[in-house]
Amino acid sequence: MTYSDIDKRKTAFIFELDNVIYPEKDYLFQIYYLFASAIEYTDLIDAKATTNLMVDTYLQEGNEVVFDRVKEKLGINEKYRSNFENLLLTAKLPLKLLIYKNILDLLQEIVVDRKSIFIVTNGSTQQQLNKIRQIEWNGLEKYLTCYFTEESKPKPDTDCIEQLMKKHNLQRRDILMIGATVADSLCAEAVGIDYTDVNAFLTTN
Repeated sequence: MTYSDIDKRKTAFIFELDNVIYPEKDYLFQIYYLFASAIEYTDLIDAKATTNLMVDTYLQEGNEVVFDRVKEKLGINEKYRSNFENLLLTAKLPLKLLIYKNILDLLQEIVVDRKSIFIVTNGSTQQQLNKIRQIEWNGLEKYLTCYFTEESKPKPDTDCIEQLMKKHNLQRRDILMIGATVADSLCAEAVGIDYTDVNAFLTTN
């Protein structure tokens, strides 16, 4: 799917951030590297082994249990949990986060067509803002309006979308929402706006 396949009557596009604009693992894996390097410096635990364990745990079980597995298997002190959690929220990454190529093309075409782009993202406002600041937007940042659902109610609750529609004088028929989770699709359905899974764009050659 490409921009030309979208109903031309759409005037506003709502995107989630993680795994829609960019791959979330690109953020997390850099955090794991930073954390592992710090632990190697303080406790002389091999950074490469720590990073590999963290990445493997993420791929198999998710980020929520990464620190627990490192603690169990490498004997890392519990006192470092707060360091890890703080890195997840505030880390300055070694490398910029890159937008999916097909999504970058889509965003650029939306801007050229003078239509509106919104990011409505679940999760910690502090963390999501930290990610946004470290994405390579290629000049698109001035065309974005961001909403953080932590400041109202997380998706699938429709509160944030309803606020957005009211503030920007949008009708349901004007909007296409692009997401990657069940929460995204349920939110779109509940508020009555069209929805497309991001994979429809990512799998386009």
